[in-house]
Amino acid sequence: GDYTKENREFYLLKLSICYDISKPVYVLSTAPGTVGVAGGSGSGKTSVSERIIANLNVPWVVVLSMDSYYKVLTSEQKIEALNSNYNFDHPNAFDFDLLLENLKDLKEGKRVEVPIYDFVTHSRLPQTNTLYGANVIIFEGIFALYDRRITDLMDLKIFVDTDSDIRLVRRLKRDIDQRGRDINGVIQQYLNFVKPAFDQYIQPTVKNADVIIPRGLENLVAIDLITKHIQRQLNERRYSFRWELLKKIDYNGELPKNVIVLDQTPQLKGIHTIMRDRDTQRDDFIFYSERLATLVIERGLAEITVKDHKIITSLDVPYMGKKCDEQLCGVSILRAGGIMEVGLRRVAKDAFIGKILIQTDPTTGEPLLHFAKLPNNIHDCYVLLMDAQIATGAAALMAIRILLDHNVPEDRIIFLTLLATRLGLHVISNAFPLVKVCTSMIDPKINEETLFIEPGVGNFGGKILIAFTSSVTIERETLN
Repeated sequence: GDYTKENREFYLLKLSICYDISKPVYVLSTAPGTVGVAGGSGSGKTSVSERIIANLNVPWVVVLSMDSYYKVLTSEQKIEALNSNYNFDHPNAFDFDLLLENLKDLKEGKRVEVPIYDFVTHSRLPQTNTLYGANVIIFEGIFALYDRRITDLMDLKIFVDTDSDIRLVRRLKRDIDQRGRDINGVIQQYLNFVKPAFDQYIQPTVKNADVIIPRGLENLVAIDLITKHIQRQLNERRYSFRWELLKKIDYNGELPKNVIVLDQTPQLKGIHTIMRDRDTQRDDFIFYSERLATLVIERGLAEITVKDHKIITSLDVPYMGKKCDEQLCGVSILRAGGIMEVGLRRVAKDAFIGKILIQTDPTTGEPLLHFAKLPNNIHDCYVLLMDAQIATGAAALMAIRILLDHNVPEDRIIFLTLLATRLGLHVISNAFPLVKVCTSMIDPKINEETLFIEPGVGNFGGKILIAFTSSVTIERETLN
């Protein structure tokens, strides 16, 4: 898939994570705003949520539906459900503990596995939907404002108030068309369970709401005002994600288990010494950067699955070796990650190459996505994600999310970098524990003013660009 400023597309990540590529995309830069949308069955909660998403115009939005959290039914309860005698509108029908856990993880930027409930068989499916943290989390459901533990996580609580006759008509249409119910069963369930539950449990939660929307989706004025309020809250709460990471994450303990650090040999330290020296010539800097990239890539490839493979040598002697059947794809995060492509070609000449351009916003210090070009079959590949440095890990989070959005399994991504900090490694591991990270060395700190790694190598991408520009200038002068 190609991302360009001229090409407006929405890519969905399993459920409802989306970002608008018609403009640069920010990584999660604030504590995510959480909005709860409650109301009776058929009140238009989902439609209101979709309208808010369309109006918000923010990069990443997660919609979490309470319908995913119905409890697993016993065999007796399934029989009752098939006969329209099970109360799905009672609080006891929902797994609030799992819902609470998932909401907390989403607010912390962690991955969650959301259950999938089959309303035809009244059971949870074995597969799940994977969601990741976002700029805004919208949680909608009939009991969205019922549990105090959950409402305490919300920044804005909305109750959609729609006439009961309209709600009944909508429920009839939905259950008959989408859930395979007969009209008599739907009416029976409505009279026995839905209406009593609304009067006893759902309607009283209106007192927990910050805003009540009469008439649901028809009330565009109210929805637009709410959207502006959410946008204002997000702007007021906006802080630099990368600076706050320095204060919020304890990264002085043991390294995450998914991190691989090259053996600190004299040869490796010698290469770093040359690269870090401010007096090193540009050609030497490029040469040793590419050499170091080759070492990191070779170590990273050792994490890819191989199988036994028997061949016959030129002396007609059998030899039992190893063979990798995986299709490899290297994805460089431009600008600095481009230096690692040479090393990849030296080690895996048939690997596909993809590119992602992520640059830092000078006003906020946060990464923005400007462009990406990835192979169409990248989801079938083992992906080597390459960047020269990992400082706070913010750009890495964005790049990994893009790969996940292209259906690359998390455990088939290896992040390769020449230099990293403990902070960046912990940030990546916390959000994506199945992604392996391979680095040649770890530096102790980040400058809180410039966000450069210290002692580090300075602005790696800038050095690469200067070296490239200088070499082009020399070639032109030679030709002239």
